[in-house]
Amino acid sequence: MTDSLSPYDVVIVAAVRTPIGKVRGMLADVRPDDLAALSISAVVDRAGVDRSDIEEVILGCANQAGEDNRDVARMAALLSDLPETVAAVTVNRLCASGLHAVNHAAQGLRAGAGSIYVAGGVESMSRAPYSVSKSTSGNLTMFDTSLGWRFPNPALARRFPLEAMGETAENVVEQSIRGDVAGAVITREAQDAFAFQSQVRAAAAMTAGAFDAELVPVPINGRSVTIDEHPRVRAHGNGYTVATDLAKLADLRPAFREGGSVTAGNSAGLNDGASALILTTASYAREHGLEPIARWVSSAAAGVDPRVMGLGPVPATRKALRRAGLE
Repeated sequence: MTDSLSPYDVVIVAAVRTPIGKVRGMLADVRPDDLAALSISAVVDRAGVDRSDIEEVILGCANQAGEDNRDVARMAALLSDLPETVAAVTVNRLCASGLHAVNHAAQGLRAGAGSIYVAGGVESMSRAPYSVSKSTSGNLTMFDTSLGWRFPNPALARRFPLEAMGETAENVVEQSIRGDVAGAVITREAQDAFAFQSQVRAAAAMTAGAFDAELVPVPINGRSVTIDEHPRVRAHGNGYTVATDLAKLADLRPAFREGGSVTAGNSAGLNDGASALILTTASYAREHGLEPIARWVSSAAAGVDPRVMGLGPVPATRKALRRAGLE
């Protein structure tokens, strides 16, 4: 593959991840810095690169309120036994933090700031702590850092309603009903069908072993966690089947807004897990016998009204495609 690439093209030569655990699930006893360290060590070993050649470890982390505080990327890099000379930085673009870490590494390679980067992300919603404000007067407020706003700025609240992600999803639904966004009206039935189909595809992929090559087992109390927990699937002799159906999804009550359509069954879950990739240039890969598994082409970020934050990938994708000359 490298023969067809420019020497300055950015390529990914290895990628791993831990299994995805659900909140308070199988990975709840594992610290996020340990999860990240496990992924970093595994991806470096898999790629077989010289550890001293690694310019930097860049990890995305949206929470950073507990054991993932104070630059979790640096802590994980040290825990993974990388040389202490390898720098590390944690980036936060909330839900897109891990992807931003990859883009940040690719941009560093494009700028000639290094020849190899480790990039990825880590979260542990199970271990996200409660946090108490430091107030000089009045009552103290405690926030659950695993979901939603914490320590909100009153000035921002006057400009935008500070809504949780589930509520912003309801806002997108309302916009679709009013015709404010392009495309079909987003019905409860469509959301449930999409959610169910994602579970069907997850079960089929797990049965086919599609994730086996990227999964890094997580040792916990003498056992090893090797499969994803969050998809609602049930193991059987020949693989996995979906552990829910459309009728069960239809029976669930709205989780975020009375009379709404976003439920625990058709919305995103809270997860624990970590991932890591090795990014380098095509010239370095060619010189060191590394086989690329993907090529990084372009990236983009875009802002939208916070009340419909879930639409953010739409303008960002359009910008990235334009930059790459793609449609």
